[in-house]
Amino acid sequence: MDGFKKRTQQKQEQILQTALQLFSANGIKKVSIAQIAKAAEVSQVSIYNYFDSKHNLVHETMIYYIEKLFQQYLDIMNGDLSFREKIEQIIFNKTALAHSIHDEVYHFLIEQSYVEKIFQEKSVPLFHQLIEEGKQTGYIDHSLSNEAIMLYLHMFKDYMQKDGVSDYILPITEDVMHLFFYGMIGKKN
Repeated sequence: MDGFKKRTQQKQEQILQTALQLFSANGIKKVSIAQIAKAAEVSQVSIYNYFDSKHNLVHETMIYYIEKLFQQYLDIMNGDLSFREKIEQIIFNKTALAHSIHDEVYHFLIEQSYVEKIFQEKSVPLFHQLIEEGKQTGYIDHSLSNEAIMLYLHMFKDYMQKDGVSDYILPITEDVMHLFFYGMIGKKN
């Protein structure tokens, strides 16, 4: 990649990162192109040259955000953590991330199907890989179908993303993780 293309790519990423920070803190509607340009230390013209409109900038920022999140999950999956530690990080990181962005951004992501698209295309295969790892390491019962496990994970994920849940669950994290892994009956002997 030549120097011009590299600088262009760096400037675009700087704009996307800045837009993401401002949208996450203030919402989409309250943030202007002028504010993004000032915070990113670029001209408004540069933003319009790269993204054409605020609508396109918002769209590209959401893709950038989802791709960053996905990379974090890939890093967790490919890391040297135990199966249990991977599950904990995935579940509790998702909850923390959902609460670190403005409600307007969260609703925009849901309404525009960004999350669902990435989930179907990229996350489902990763979850199947994680399930297989859990079965191989003895954390997941071999007799359970992948479909039942995915349903269970979906229910857990959906509940964890509700408003106020993370604050409530934090003091009882160990109990929640025990229920997640062993249910109410406890470990099989």
